[in-house]
This record gives sequence, structure tokens and C-alpha cells, in this order.
Amino acid sequence: MEIRDLFSVIPAELADNSSVWIFQSSRPLGDKEVVEMNDQLHHFYSQWKSHGDPVKGWAQVFFNRYVVIIADENTIKLGGCSKDDSMRVIKSFERQYQITLFDRLSITFLIKDKIEMLPLNQVQYAIDKGFISKDTLMFNNLVATKKEFVEKWLSPISETWLAGRVLLGVG
Repeated sequence: MEIRDLFSVIPAELADNSSVWIFQSSRPLGDKEVVEMNDQLHHFYSQWKSHGDPVKGWAQVFFNRYVVIIADENTIKLGGCSKDDSMRVIKSFERQYQITLFDRLSITFLIKDKIEMLPLNQVQYAIDKGFISKDTLMFNNLVATKKEFVEKWLSPISETWLAGRVLLGVG
């Protein structure tokens, strides 16, 4: 399946400016874990409420590595409690599957059709040694909207926030 085809599972009725949160697992998840997590995510978002009103939301695991939660706040804004509810689900996954989902200091890249994770402090070394380049695709987990998620989640390093943090050279 092509990467762009994966995005077709996102409900079309969610507005392009819907909020997106991406949580990267510290390890690849097994297929059984993904099925279980997707079931739990479906249960969560189908009952998700903000101030008593149903949240128009959706969530799923992508690439056996990323938990993605989307909330369309055009009609109902998420309150603090409803955001906390989503974080409780994520923390529950961490305990249940013995993974870390809040590590923002590891960056993942798509290298030869394989997801490779590097600690942020080793990215410059990988660039300097030619393991990755400005054209290497990076999972930009800082995208904030559905539109950005679909169009820019997987982008060349040179087009992400990381470009301003490393010396990219020409390769």
C-alpha cells in the first residue's frame, strides 16, 4: 500500500484544520498490539466528550509505530478534561505495552522503505557520515492539523523543523 493511500482511512468529514497529536512508540509494535490498540482507540474516540458534548474525533495506529489522534474542533472545542482523557489513553498504552510514547528526543526517518529511529543528538553525525541527507524522508511528528498530517507528516528533512537544527550540507 502506498503511503498516500494510508491517509484514505481518515474520515473525510474531519475538517482540514482538525487538531492532530502524534505519539511515536519507542519500539515497533506487533500486529496483535496494533489491533488491540486500535480497538481501544475506537472505543475511546467513539465515546469522547468535551463538556458533555460528543467530540468529532478519530484515532489509529500508523506504521506499527505511531498513535495518531485527530479532533475536529470546529463545532466543539476540546476542554482541558477532554484533552486529559486522550492523554490517559496514551499513558495507559505505555503501561500496557511497556513502551514510551512521549519521547520527543528521538526522530524517525524512512530509509530504504524502513523506519529508522535516531536520538536527536546523533542526527548531525548521521548527516556528516552520509547515512541520511537533506532529502531523507522524516516523520515530522510536530504537524498540528489534519491537512499538515496528510501533506507534510512525511517530508524531506530540508522541509521540516529539523533543517534549522542541523547542518545539512549538499547531499
